[in-house]
Amino acid sequence: MGAPAAELTFPVSDRIGRVSALLVLPPGARLVCVLAHGAGAGMRHPFLESVAQALAELAIATLRYQFPYMEARARRPDPPAVAELAVRAAVAEAARAAPGLPLLAGGKSFGGRMTSSAQAKEPLPGVRGLVFLGFPLHPPGRPGDQRAEHLTQVQIPMLFLQGTRDEFADLKFLRPVIERLGTRATLHLADGADHSFHVLKRSGRTDGEVLRELIRAIGDWAERLARC
Repeated sequence: MGAPAAELTFPVSDRIGRVSALLVLPPGARLVCVLAHGAGAGMRHPFLESVAQALAELAIATLRYQFPYMEARARRPDPPAVAELAVRAAVAEAARAAPGLPLLAGGKSFGGRMTSSAQAKEPLPGVRGLVFLGFPLHPPGRPGDQRAEHLTQVQIPMLFLQGTRDEFADLKFLRPVIERLGTRATLHLADGADHSFHVLKRSGRTDGEVLRELIRAIGDWAERLARC
């Protein structure tokens, strides 16, 4: 039995309305990570659930939430302006639900990119660092780095967790992005993992082992961040 998740709702805006969220707040939590879902699956996706439960074991709370399109059960993701509003509202809700705890923000793929886009336009109040679970640098088969241009405007630490087989992030393009960001960016590569952090059986590793690797990387990075 994992840490219990409290079901919440919070307003994005008067026009957009409210969205759902899941708060996992373990005893003795030392910080809270606001996690957005990817484009094709919501906050209850098993991967995000596993991440939240594993982080709880490290005394890291999580707030997972729905983007408005997912709340409405629509297929097409929200435009950036709407998604960024949801990110800001989720960060505010995390601060309200877990007062006094330092904040991290980010998420899986699309959710992480929308979080960084919001941060680039105007800093998210109280957020000390961004965590990307598979930053979607480009569409599959169309390598490029245009989606990373806004990251130069992000002035807080960023942790990039990427699989070496990630078809959304060719390392020939991702590594130079990380280098340009300098000390603000930390890259952790999960060997053999794809964009969903799955590994092939012949790799000799399991998805569970990859997940534990990712969680250790987040925990170590967050601890260093807390000491700064």
